[in-house]
Amino acid sequence: MAPEQSPMNQRSSGTGGRLLGRIYEAIQLRLLEGEYPAGSKLSVETIRTEFGVSKQPVMEALRLLSADGLVEIFPQIGCIVTSYSLEEVEDFFRMFAGFESVIAAAAAQRRTDEQLDELYLAARRMDRLNSEPDSDKRARQYRIQNRNFHEIIHRMASSRVMTNMSRRMWDLSDFLINTTGAPQPFGTAIVERNEDHGRIISALDAGDAEAAKNEMEKHILSTATIIQQARTASLS
Repeated sequence: MAPEQSPMNQRSSGTGGRLLGRIYEAIQLRLLEGEYPAGSKLSVETIRTEFGVSKQPVMEALRLLSADGLVEIFPQIGCIVTSYSLEEVEDFFRMFAGFESVIAAAAAQRRTDEQLDELYLAARRMDRLNSEPDSDKRARQYRIQNRNFHEIIHRMASSRVMTNMSRRMWDLSDFLINTTGAPQPFGTAIVERNEDHGRIISALDAGDAEAAKNEMEKHILSTATIIQQARTASLS
């Protein structure tokens, strides 16, 4: 199945739209991967030169990223990567956990056998990351494959409303994971995360909506703990 289009791709049209989409997605990826630390300033001139464009599409891309909650634009100062407090991070993951748990419950009741097979295959690919010796590479691959794993569950739920609302939350989740504490903190937590996935799959396989809901909620909530531990370790 073809990957879902991002909201940016969905609303881009024509040459100008494609250029804006390319700049937006390039900066967004760097933000989600933690390449730009929280609180750091993004240079419009540097980005403009890199892409060989005028200032206008860069500023438009940054305004879209500001609407996503990833950057803040201040008059006379410039564009700053958004910094969230630990309390805000915990608030977000409590909300996110509740939302994703509802999706998991719906998925348990609506999934097809073909989708379940696809989810098992995705889980096996993630298990192979356990043997990747490079922690940073392991974490980066995990982020990509983890998004795919959960997108399969979203398709199981067969609800465009939930899927579309969840997509932006997933972007913010990846951003918070890699900018609140130390970048790529999941490099040392993949075994435990994959064990969580195994319990989620078992509940979905059994068609047990309540178990799927509970396992997903615990899985998402534990993310805030990993972020806090990474932040503590980075400050010690």
